[in-house]
Parts: sequence; C-alpha cells; structure tokens
Amino acid sequence: MSLSAMSQAFANYLENPEVEKYIAEISAEHKLGQAELKGLFKKISPQQSVLEKIARPAEKRLEWKDYRPIFLKQDRIEQGVEFMRQNAALLEKAEKQYGVPAEIITAIIGVETKYGRITGDHPVFSSVATLAFDYPPRSTFFRGELTEFLLFAREERFDPLTVKGSYAGAMGMAQFISSSYRRYAVDFDGDGKRDLFNSRADAIGSVANYFKAHKWIKGEAVTERVKISGDALQPLIRDDLKPSVGQQALTAKGVKLNGKSAGDVVVLSLQGSDGEEVWVGHHNFYVITRYNHSALYAMAVYQLSEAIKAAADA
Repeated sequence: MSLSAMSQAFANYLENPEVEKYIAEISAEHKLGQAELKGLFKKISPQQSVLEKIARPAEKRLEWKDYRPIFLKQDRIEQGVEFMRQNAALLEKAEKQYGVPAEIITAIIGVETKYGRITGDHPVFSSVATLAFDYPPRSTFFRGELTEFLLFAREERFDPLTVKGSYAGAMGMAQFISSSYRRYAVDFDGDGKRDLFNSRADAIGSVANYFKAHKWIKGEAVTERVKISGDALQPLIRDDLKPSVGQQALTAKGVKLNGKSAGDVVVLSLQGSDGEEVWVGHHNFYVITRYNHSALYAMAVYQLSEAIKAAADA
C-alpha cells in the first residue's frame, strides 16, 4: 500500500482537511489546545515505510516453520534465562500478585523487544498519524490510538515528537500501544511513574497486569500438541482464535488432552519444518493472543517460555 496522491500533495499533516477536522473534534472533547495540536501536526508528514510494514506483518506472510526460528534461537533463550535470573525477585512478586508465570512474562518481553534491547526507532506520533489518516483498513482504530497517545503525552508530560517505538506505535520494553499503556501499565517499582521505557520492574508488572486483566487462569494449561492429522479434525478447525470447541468433541475424535483446563479449546493446524503440526489451544493460549492477535505469535511466546524454563531449571 502506498500513500494516496492527496497525501503526497501535503507538505505536512496540517494541510490535510481530515486532520483539521480531527483536531477540532479532539480539542473539544478532551480539552486539548488547538494551537498546540496544530503546531505538532505541522511538524510531521506521512511515512511510506510505515504503510509498507503494516501491509506485510510476519504473522500474516510466514508459515510456522519460518516464524518459529525467528524467536526460538539459542541466544534469545539464554538471554531469557539471564533476564529471569537478574529479575527473579520482581518476577516472583508479579507471579504472586497477578498469577502469571515468570517464564510467560519473560517470554513476552523476549519476543517483543529481546528483553528491552530492540524497542523500535519509529517516531510514534508520525507513525500512528500515518495509520490514522493514510491506512483506510484500520483508520478508525488508529485515530483512536492517536487520541490515546496525545492524552498519554499530556498525562505523563512528555513531548509527543520525541517518543520512538514500533511502526504501529507500540512502546517500551513491553511494546504497549497507547491505549494499553494508559489502561494496563503499572508503577511496579513504586517511584510514582509508569515507565515501560526504562524500568524493568514496571515492564514486568505491566505485562502481568495485562494478562490478569484479560483473564489469565493461574495453573491452567496453555496449549498442547496432539498426534492426529488435521484432516481428521478439519471440522473443528476455525479461523477465530477464541476457544469454541468443546473438549468432548475432541474426545469423540479419539484425542486425549493432558493439560489442566476444563473449558472450550481452539484447534490449530500449523505448518512446521517436518510437516503439519496439530495443536490444541486452551483459554490461556487465547489470552496470549490478546497481546497480539496471532496464533503464531502466541505459539512463539509459549514455546520460548518453555525453553527458557527448561534451560533455567537445567
């Protein structure tokens, strides 16, 4: 996807009539100063690179056999073990308070930013503005995120032009988008700030809080592989990630589940390096997909968490 001819004609976003309308609306609704907003939009312009990246996310263009090796590398596993060792007390505190295992919290941060090493170099304001005004498939969502970002900047008293993150506006070690930052980030180190950019404590606590808010069930299974062909389970495979298959339906097909979980499940057919892999995702697997709406993402988080835990316990 490329910028429209109209967008290319604007030297900056302030020249776009849609932006003028947006400024008037959020200024009235949220008491944000129009002059200040106009000054900000005058300094940014559409970002073609952002549109190119959102059109080709890895989760949509890769099979599991190609996606898995990106995250299940030895260095990421070893760095995860080190992250757990260095932050053992914080992870234990988060697990006790929110019920989310230390290895799951660690794996999320490992997949998102390689434990804080890669947090993104895209200017968040111009990136989200590009998606809000030049990406029609999700413009409504990103206009909401743009407003959340501006409110977040006002609340935390920072210059919107200085913050960097992912091409989609995710920020900090945990890669929270603005609405998630405002809703789920916590001050886990008690310094009076919710800082996902510099505080490992806040990142750890915020990931755990996010999972608890999305109804993570302590002690229950995440996912398990089953030894049966996808053809046999084809009627049970859905596009929707939300668990909707009763376990009795799997029992009727001869599938015995070992994971502790009483609710409905989702059946997944993934293309692994040795052919088809059939997995059953429980409720907690669905919770991971609330962080990123992708079965590949959730599977990478789960398998990385298991690899980190096994290496740490070895």
